[in-house]
Amino acid sequence: RPSLALHLWHFIRGLMAVRILARSAALAARRSFSQLTAAAARGSATVQAPSPRLLSSFAPGSQNGKATDHEYVILFSISSRPGSLQELLVFFKDAGVNLTKIESRPSQIYPNEYQISVNTQSPLANVQNVVEKLKMTTSVTVLDNNPDTKNPTWFPRKMADLDVFASRVYSAGSELESDHPGFKDPVYRTRRQELADLATSYRYGDKLPRVTYTEQETKTWGEVFRKLTSLYPTHACAEHLRVFPLLIDNCGYREDNIPQMEDVSNFLHQSTGFRLRPVPGLLSSRDFLAGLAFRVFHSTQYIRHHSVPLYTPEPDVCHELLGHVPLFADKHFAEFSQEIGLASLGASDEDVLKLATCYWFTVEFGLCREAGSIKAYGAGLLSSFGELQYCLTDKPALKPFDPWVTGLQKYPITEYQPTYFVADSFQSAKEKMKIFAHSLKKPFVCHYEPLTETISLLNDEQAFVRLAEKIQQDSTTLARGLNHRLTF
Repeated sequence: RPSLALHLWHFIRGLMAVRILARSAALAARRSFSQLTAAAARGSATVQAPSPRLLSSFAPGSQNGKATDHEYVILFSISSRPGSLQELLVFFKDAGVNLTKIESRPSQIYPNEYQISVNTQSPLANVQNVVEKLKMTTSVTVLDNNPDTKNPTWFPRKMADLDVFASRVYSAGSELESDHPGFKDPVYRTRRQELADLATSYRYGDKLPRVTYTEQETKTWGEVFRKLTSLYPTHACAEHLRVFPLLIDNCGYREDNIPQMEDVSNFLHQSTGFRLRPVPGLLSSRDFLAGLAFRVFHSTQYIRHHSVPLYTPEPDVCHELLGHVPLFADKHFAEFSQEIGLASLGASDEDVLKLATCYWFTVEFGLCREAGSIKAYGAGLLSSFGELQYCLTDKPALKPFDPWVTGLQKYPITEYQPTYFVADSFQSAKEKMKIFAHSLKKPFVCHYEPLTETISLLNDEQAFVRLAEKIQQDSTTLARGLNHRLTF
């Protein structure tokens, strides 16, 4: 049809423009790198005065109480003044710090600045010496590339790095608060410890542990399942309702059976690339969000105490499988969740808190508009019989989702939420999160590589070129497909 052909023609022209921009970006990256390298050789690059725009934290790692020669990445910014880069490199020489790699790129925000990335594997004391001297003239960020560190600036770069989090939970196993329904039940606490041990011993590449649930555990699941599924048709969002029957058909979701994590994880991975990973207890906000950057959701396998089947003071298998899993099988929701995770990598503690609060009011307790009405999509709502009914009444306050506002909202954790945030759609929420993420004060941009399941930093020439070439390849494939459709 003429209208379709015209639309596709304009679209192909747009793709051609994208290809040109991608090629230009690659050339610009090469050119800027070459120019700065030449400038450094001439002694014509300088630093700028200290600025709060970059993070400035450094907590080096150690092993058995002894300093180790870890690999560090030191990031700092410079502007133009003859000889300045050379002056800073003298600090490294004087401290005996060997440089294994040095890269640079133009600042994405400040046009007259460059950001320098220096890799080094040197004694801890030497690195600290350099950092202290650099701080006298410019803002410094230090990233620790070693996963055995407690350095908060370290973040996982490959899927296997998530193994570090297994031993960094707040509470796990039989460690229950005194007001927990199962606190005085020795059988329950022993069972919790058994399942926690399974999760703690799991490592990347292992087969996900399968749990033989007891008759009592299955009965507790059945009561929760029955109650919640009676509310879903009138209270849950369309995406949840679309996926739930698929979970019944493919993952064994039913009243008399608790689905196995491996079956559910395989289904999610085929749907959106998300997968589940066992966790023995609660993770810090930083560690939990880092998992989302890899499209990994840390999930518990234990179940709430049977004495109070409709209440749990912590996430359990009912919360994970009934509340979270259905939405992770939706493309737009999966992208939105990963966007929060990527934004958290290398962010300051203050910004991680804002991102975690946005997560709380969306992935956990989010509402959305749907055909003129309000529906629930947050897992905390979809796994709570009482709050799922409460959230759609006129009792709580409703506000439009806005990360700049949502990230500052205070909230209770032991009672129904007095305020909820409403998203127009997952797509719009994702775009808002992207803009918010770009506003965070980080000296680099993270990019997820789905083929290798790794995180790369767009902070050197090679990274820019690789991404630009990938965009060019994808746009070429799409243009060929559209052209084929027009022709045939």
